[in-house]
Amino acid sequence: MKNLTALMLLLLCLLTAKAQQYNINDAILIDMYQNQHFADAAEYLKQTCPEPITNPKILSRFAYTYQMAGKALEAEKYYVRIYQQDTTNVPVLLNLALINSNRENKPKAIYYFEKAGNIDTRNFMVYKQLGRVYMEKGDTTNAYKNLFKANTLNPEDADVACDLSGLLISTKKTKLAEAVLTRALAADSTNLFLLRSVASLMYTTNRFKETVITCSKLVELGDQSMQVVNKLGSSYYMLKNYECCIESFKLMPELFQTERTYYLTAMSYKGLKRYKEALDYLDRTLKQAISPYMDVYYNEVAEINDISKQYKTSAAAYQKSLFFKERDVIYYTLANLYDKDLKDKKSAVKYYKKYLESKPPAKQQEYIIYVQSRLKEFKK
Repeated sequence: MKNLTALMLLLLCLLTAKAQQYNINDAILIDMYQNQHFADAAEYLKQTCPEPITNPKILSRFAYTYQMAGKALEAEKYYVRIYQQDTTNVPVLLNLALINSNRENKPKAIYYFEKAGNIDTRNFMVYKQLGRVYMEKGDTTNAYKNLFKANTLNPEDADVACDLSGLLISTKKTKLAEAVLTRALAADSTNLFLLRSVASLMYTTNRFKETVITCSKLVELGDQSMQVVNKLGSSYYMLKNYECCIESFKLMPELFQTERTYYLTAMSYKGLKRYKEALDYLDRTLKQAISPYMDVYYNEVAEINDISKQYKTSAAAYQKSLFFKERDVIYYTLANLYDKDLKDKKSAVKYYKKYLESKPPAKQQEYIIYVQSRLKEFKK
């Protein structure tokens, strides 16, 4: 509040004696500003300063007040009037650019930002905002150019570091992205935006230990968002830390659980030989799944039932997997299951023949020879 008061006083002190002819009561105006009553302040200025107004300082007051009141169109009209008097006024150019950017008028926003940048080549805010506008426009080349300039001027700004690192990661310049984030993080080690970007970088580059460390820090800081928990659980799974993988995904509300989180949880239970829980989560995976991996999920169900010696259930699951994708190895596995475990000669012959009809690759020659020999034996 003190800083805001000082800023308002500074603004008022800068007014010329000519501006005082409108009889503006500074105390009333500051009180309105401090209490966020900007609409009232705008109305007060309107009553106190009748048109025509040509003084740029008074026009600036109107523009600022309307802008803070959320009336962008009115604010723009006053900024344009100042701009018409002085086309080199950088603060006015920046405000016109920001107003147009917020209103999704990107061409006008870029025009004003670039004009300001040509006048003040070391203005950090110009390059920061230009980079963001170009990113929103999908122009990654100009976005990178401006964000790089902004980062050079102020490498500790978290927003720029995150935006720039995101572009660098997308172009596989991961070492440079890490350098950008490390520099910014040194200035603010608990910044959630920066830590999320670091987590994305570590995860993208398969540095799962570092991903776990960063995501764990985010969780400690209160960020249990879906993106963070997903990276944390997935990284634990890749590190074969199945207990922690399961516990991590439990942090995610049921509403946000996905086919993938259920599947990794199921595979973690399988890794821990807790087959009942594994089957439960594979069942959830199948209910959630709308993907090309249905055959994989049914194969896992079949394998776990096979391990548990639930051979009929296993055979049914293998058959369901073949419905989604025919694979020679599944025909062989299913035939062998009927042959050795279920003692079902008819079904075994059926699937051994389907295996041979699928024309398995030469590298499976050992299996091919075995199947051919078994079929000969069945004929005896």
